[in-house]
Order: sequence, then structure tokens, then C-alpha cells
Amino acid sequence: MRKLIYAILTTLAVALVGCVTINVYFPAAAAQKAADQFIGNVLGEPANAPPPKPQQPQGDGMPAQPSAMLLDLLIPAAYAAQQPDLRLATPVTEALRARMSTRFKDVLRPLLDNGAIGFTHDGLVALHDAAKLPLSQRTQANAAIAEENRDRTALYQEIAKANGHPEWAAQIRSTFAATWIEKAHPGWYYQDASGAWKQR
Repeated sequence: MRKLIYAILTTLAVALVGCVTINVYFPAAAAQKAADQFIGNVLGEPANAPPPKPQQPQGDGMPAQPSAMLLDLLIPAAYAAQQPDLRLATPVTEALRARMSTRFKDVLRPLLDNGAIGFTHDGLVALHDAAKLPLSQRTQANAAIAEENRDRTALYQEIAKANGHPEWAAQIRSTFAATWIEKAHPGWYYQDASGAWKQR
């Protein structure tokens, strides 16, 4: 009887795996990790990775049944094949990172600190309050904003292209947009989803 049950379960597992359509989904967790790393580097944050969480025992701590183990072996293997790592470091992204880091330190940070500019909801920077800038500095600020936005747009496209999925550019941009805002320092301005300015 047991052999019959295992045979049926094995047949069902093989049928299930055969029905799995292999699509490559956007790797959201990998994109978030890449955004944290890249943006933290640009903002000059220390590269402290949180310690890994200890694995919790499943259920009541009892070993899984052989049929469940078989399904765990087969289906996650197919699913894992769909979850590529996200490649972040290319010569282009490294050049963009270097330019953005220098620009942030030399020009953008003071503008963020005094509230003249802020992070937009779509992953860019924009003028928040021109009155906080003397007339003599507005041209330089506008040029820095334009250069930063050009580099950010190129970055999102390059990450998608480097991973063989140019169609991911919008999702990468969205992930980075949320991370820029999340990493905004107290006092900095950012836009919410509706485009309204808020202050950290």
C-alpha cells in the first residue's frame, strides 16, 4: 500500500513539475539588495550588512514526510531557476557610481541639507525650493540636477541591460526610487506617490 501511495505522489510531483512554466520574473529581492548597496555607497554610508536571521524550524520541528520532501526538492528547484541574481557592477555602472558619489558630496548634499532639492517619487532629484538658493547658485544647481537625473536614468537602464532584461528598467527604477526616499536623512525632502513634497 505504501509503495502505491509513493508511486502516486511521485507521479503527481512529476506532473506538477511538468506543468511549471519557466518564466523569468523580476528579482525584486535582488533589486532591493542592489539598490541598498549602490545608494548606500553614493551617500557614503558604511557597508554594514545585517546579520543573517537564524533559520526557524518548520512546523513542530518534526522531519518532513518523504512525499513533502520530494515536492520541496522538485518544485523549488524549478522556481529557483526563475530567480536570477541581479548583476550590478559593470564598467558603466561603476563610472556612474563614481560620478554620482562625487556630485553628491560636492553639490547635492548641501542642496538636500538646506531643502533646495529633494528626491522625487520616480527615482530622480528635483528643485524643491528655489528661494533657498542665491541667484548666483541656481544655474549650477540646475546643471547638477540635470546631470544627476541623466546618470540615474542611465543607471536604471544599464542595470536592466546588464542583466539581459531591458524590460526591467521601470521596475529597477521604481525599486531605486523607494530606496532613495527610504535612505533620505532627517530634514531632506522627498515626494510621495502623488508628487506632494514631504520632509523626513
